[in-house]
Amino acid sequence: MESLKKLYRIGLGPSSSHTMAPSRAAKEFLTRYPHAHGYRVTLFSSLAATGKGHLTDKAIEEAIVDKPLEIVWKEEASLELHPNGMRFEALDKNGSCQGMSEVYSIGGGALMEKDLPAIAKPVYPLTTMKAFLDYFQTSGQSFWEYVTDHDAPDIWEHLETVWNTMTRSLERGLNKDGKLPGSLGLARKASALHTRAGMLRPDVRNDGLVAAYAYAVAEENADKGIIVTAPTCGACGVLPAVLYHLSLTLKSRKTAILKALATAGLVGNLVKFNASISGAEVGCQGEIGTACAMAAAAATQLLGGTVGQIEYAAEMALEHHLGLTCDPVDGLVQIPCIERNAHAATRALSCCHFALLSDGVHKISFDQVTAVMKETGQALPSLYRETAAGGLAKAYRANNGSNRNKI
Repeated sequence: MESLKKLYRIGLGPSSSHTMAPSRAAKEFLTRYPHAHGYRVTLFSSLAATGKGHLTDKAIEEAIVDKPLEIVWKEEASLELHPNGMRFEALDKNGSCQGMSEVYSIGGGALMEKDLPAIAKPVYPLTTMKAFLDYFQTSGQSFWEYVTDHDAPDIWEHLETVWNTMTRSLERGLNKDGKLPGSLGLARKASALHTRAGMLRPDVRNDGLVAAYAYAVAEENADKGIIVTAPTCGACGVLPAVLYHLSLTLKSRKTAILKALATAGLVGNLVKFNASISGAEVGCQGEIGTACAMAAAAATQLLGGTVGQIEYAAEMALEHHLGLTCDPVDGLVQIPCIERNAHAATRALSCCHFALLSDGVHKISFDQVTAVMKETGQALPSLYRETAAGGLAKAYRANNGSNRNKI
């Protein structure tokens, strides 16, 4: 598995797969063919279906400037390795192709090229949760210690930057009002939710606060703000919301938060390596489900759970998102994405609390749930894998936009 630096990426929203990764792919292709007269970029399947709502074309245009650029949309076609396929072509003055590359956006901002491995430099030799638990049984270590032993020397510096970025995006989101960009006319709600939550009775206040924190980050993402993929842009509000809430209520030291981030990162890496975190490949279960598992694991560690309880919390969080579709309304990372961040954040804490009440012993393992998630995602029709062709997106279109103020 790769470094946690490849999971926690800092960049602009609204989509790690549809904006972050295509922008980087365009820049990398430009370095190979800097003297081309012009360029043609063909977007396939999910990238073509929801690319305009996700600002894919704008990201590519900003990366390739001062040269003729043609963007071709092929929603009904797909390249062989992943639904998020891109073909880059360098053109001469006659429009003939002088160089070509097929690149795939495989989730969380990561890229894969045809004939090249997706993971160039694996740093973690263990690649299953069972292997981790067996290792910890003999070594006496925990997840975060394994990160220290195997990741880059500056990984803790990176995680501190990640946490600072998460905190800033959350606090920015809490202090903003107004309409989000795009066709839905959706208003920001984080600030109002935060105010109202403070007036609730204590037994329900926490859920309201956590939801407000998740809304704050997800709304920043929808507004093209600077966020951290955790594991993706579309699910970026879950982990920061849970950790921010616990840092306030527990008065946690920053080192404890960073250790929780490391544990969450390993959980996310396991899903990324053994299944997928790409909504275009496995639906939203791979994004929100993974984010919930990461947050549940992090919370359980912060609250003193054992490695077995951490695994149980992550397993429950992923299990109860199995089958979740990715059907962004109008191709925007807004409905139902923002609301899902809030519900996943509160569910992560519920899974944490349940795991802490238990001894961590259970019948279905995290590895089994991850395998089932991959199988379920592959069985989902493409309508429900980030194409905005079915599900809620279709229902919204059929209703002629009358549900404009759903969330």
